[in-house]
Amino acid sequence: MYAARDPFEEHADDFAWCEDVIRRNSHSFYRAFSLLPPRKRKGVYAVYAFCRAADDCVDVEASRERLDGLQRDLERFDAGGMPRGPLWQALGVVFGAFDEDTAPFFDMLEGQRRDLSFRQPADLGELEDYGYYVAGSVGLMLLPLLRAGRPVDDALRADAVALGVAMQLTNILRDVGEDWDAGRVYLPAAVMEEAGLTRDDLAAHRANAAFRSAWERVARRSEELYLPLQRDILRLDEDSRLPALSSLFLYRGIMDQVRADGYSCLERRSAVTKERAAALVDEARALLARDEKAALAAEGR
Repeated sequence: MYAARDPFEEHADDFAWCEDVIRRNSHSFYRAFSLLPPRKRKGVYAVYAFCRAADDCVDVEASRERLDGLQRDLERFDAGGMPRGPLWQALGVVFGAFDEDTAPFFDMLEGQRRDLSFRQPADLGELEDYGYYVAGSVGLMLLPLLRAGRPVDDALRADAVALGVAMQLTNILRDVGEDWDAGRVYLPAAVMEEAGLTRDDLAAHRANAAFRSAWERVARRSEELYLPLQRDILRLDEDSRLPALSSLFLYRGIMDQVRADGYSCLERRSAVTKERAAALVDEARALLARDEKAALAAEGR
């Protein structure tokens, strides 16, 4: 008799392809989630590769046809079929091993459609709604990997969505200049009006007091949305807590880097240095150790 092959090993080349996608495109995610055990780590790589494929349909190719093709592939996958390519082979293994649901994957594609017919958000509520589709959905994709084999309640789902939206707001604040050059303004109209920020200011790349005020208004909301999962981090699997908390600290650190760079995000993208990233992971590790110690003390252990 022959032992059944581990599907993760059997599809090693497919997961290697996914890993290359995340390694090339997201240093923060790759650094944080590489701390996961192998199966969960590979699951994150596959989820990220799907999200990158969706994002590239809009940001790289600006192609509704490509996005519609990805939608058809997802529909086929959802119906039990197997589209061609390493992405789908890897996702097939992940869906077989973890309690994944295709609903947030479809939501991600809806978010990309909104970018193809982009209009500036009227207020923070509209921005957060958009943020759910393009990033809160990712939190729901990752949650079955980070709390595997155990029920997930609505409160934890809300935490995962909030984290995704927080990260999207951080991305928007990091990429204000790049988005302006691409013809998009994600800073809400109401926030800009309240701060006295004009489109002429953005066009001239003026990081003036009005820009900093509008930027900080969105930053405060982003920082608020990081807190629920940080508070509930012990509800994740023990082996997933540090990677998830590290991703939170690393992403939140991008905003501090923009501030340290003098709000130069209209001119260039700020990036957390390797040294600072290592310090942020250490901060996450220390906070997690304190929380775990406090939890044990509360249990009388």
